[in-house]
Amino acid sequence: MIAIQGTIASFHHQAALDYFGKGIAILECRSFDAVVKAVLSGAAQYGLMAIENSIAGAILPNYALIDRNNLYIAGECYMNIQHHLMALPGQTLADIKEVHSHYMALLQCKDFFEDYPHIKLVEATNTAQAAKEIQQGQLKAVAAIASTSAAELYGLEILAQGIQTIKQNATRFVVLAPKDPYISKEGLNKATLKFQLYDQSGSLATVLNVLRDYQINMTKIQSLPVIETPWKYAFFVEGTFPDYQQYKEALRLLEVMSEDLKVLGEYQNNYK
Repeated sequence: MIAIQGTIASFHHQAALDYFGKGIAILECRSFDAVVKAVLSGAAQYGLMAIENSIAGAILPNYALIDRNNLYIAGECYMNIQHHLMALPGQTLADIKEVHSHYMALLQCKDFFEDYPHIKLVEATNTAQAAKEIQQGQLKAVAAIASTSAAELYGLEILAQGIQTIKQNATRFVVLAPKDPYISKEGLNKATLKFQLYDQSGSLATVLNVLRDYQINMTKIQSLPVIETPWKYAFFVEGTFPDYQQYKEALRLLEVMSEDLKVLGEYQNNYK
C-alpha cells in the first residue's frame, strides 16, 4: 500500500505508478500530514510526497514534516508536470468564472491567467480532486487544472494545454518509509542530511569543504528556522557520492563540525 496526497489520476498517483509499477495499491490522503500518519501507523508501507518543483522551488513544510516525524527518505523520482485547463464539455474559456486546483498548480500557472482577469483562482486539496468535483457536481463555469489522466477519468474537455509558466516544469517526489529499509547499502549514491551549525565564523564553509574533499556533489542546500530557538537555522543538504564508504567517512567529520547531524535518508539518485 502506497499513501499519496491526492486522488487517483493526480500527479502523486502518476509518480507512484512510475516509481513502484502499475500493480500497486493506493491509499488516497487529503493532506501531507495524513500521508505521514498512514506511514507511521502502518496503514501504508510507503508514502510518496512532493518535495520541490523547478518553478515554485522547495516545499519547505514537507522538509519539516519529514524531519519532525523521523521519516526516512528511501527513494526519489522526478516527473515532467504538464498542467492542462479542463471543464465540462461544450464550454469555452469565456464561460469559465472559477478555476480550482492545488495551490502549487495555481502558482505554476498564474501567468496564464493574467489575460483572463474575470477568472477567480480557488485552492483545492489536489489537482485530480478538483476535476472529480466538477464531474460529480456537473459544475458549469468552473474549470480545473489537472493532468490528461484526470480529464480522461472524469470526462472533462481540455480547454488549454500546457498552461504552466515554464514549459519544462519538473517536480521531485520522495519515497518515505518509517525506518531505513536497506540492509545492503550497495548501489546507494545519494543522501539527505540535516544539521545545525556552531555560532562561529566560517562554520558553513568548513562543512561545505568537507563535502568537497570527500567528493560529495551537493545538489541542494536549504535552510529552515529552528522554531524553538529564534534566529537559529537548520540546514538540509542533499548530495550524490561515488563511494559509500567515503561518504561515511565524511559523516564522521560532519558529526564533529556541526550540531545535531541527522541522516534523513540514503537512497539511489534517480535524476536522469
